[in-house]
Amino acid sequence: MKFISWNVNGLRAVAGKGFAEIFEQQDADFFCLQETKLQAGQIDMEFLGYRSYWNYADKKGYSGTAIYTRHEPLSVTYGIGIDEHDHEGRVITLEMPDFYLVTVYVPNSQDGLKRLDYRMRWEADFKDYLRGLASKKGVVVCGDMNVAHQEIDLKNPNTNHQNAGFTDEERRCMTELLECGFCDTWRHAHPEEIKYSWWSYRMNARERNAGWRIDYFLTSQSLVNRIQFTEIHNEIYGSDHCPVELILK
Repeated sequence: MKFISWNVNGLRAVAGKGFAEIFEQQDADFFCLQETKLQAGQIDMEFLGYRSYWNYADKKGYSGTAIYTRHEPLSVTYGIGIDEHDHEGRVITLEMPDFYLVTVYVPNSQDGLKRLDYRMRWEADFKDYLRGLASKKGVVVCGDMNVAHQEIDLKNPNTNHQNAGFTDEERRCMTELLECGFCDTWRHAHPEEIKYSWWSYRMNARERNAGWRIDYFLTSQSLVNRIQFTEIHNEIYGSDHCPVELILK
């Protein structure tokens, strides 16, 4: 069973850069998107054999998530059930027969860490949400989690220390999430490999591969033995992020 996750940084923009061809080539069972930057009715992009689910931010042109799936879910949930967090279109959960699939676009702490306090509240509540799901059945979590967990996960850890996405606080939250029963599937399969999933548009960062690994597939421990393959598709362009992949047996 193949999963793809991609922060497209505006689906309408990437639609003009070959998104449909990339989608078809990937041939995934589940194709999850973050930062769609859409409102309902602003794009008509469906694919034969797939149904799609969308969560839109209240604010126009901001945030947003989507999931295309070949498999009909038992149920679909939007958000995490906490009003403070559920106006930015950041989470969709599909309940499948033997697992939950959660796609997430985690809030950025922003320049000057203006939103770090809010981010910490989000992290605590989102962790509780995932733990609640995992108490019922396996969980697959994917998306832009806006944190490079370890120094190996970004090109310049020293100069980026305490910048958004590489603060001690954000990294600690990822550690705590993993310690409470989740697996970083890429790092599990590639303990020492350096590969990035996001590059700034500034200073030719992608050409210099001065990137960050901030896009993840996590699984609950009950699914770890089903991990068959993981990949970071840094050969695919169209966004400042690239797609990431997980295959479960």
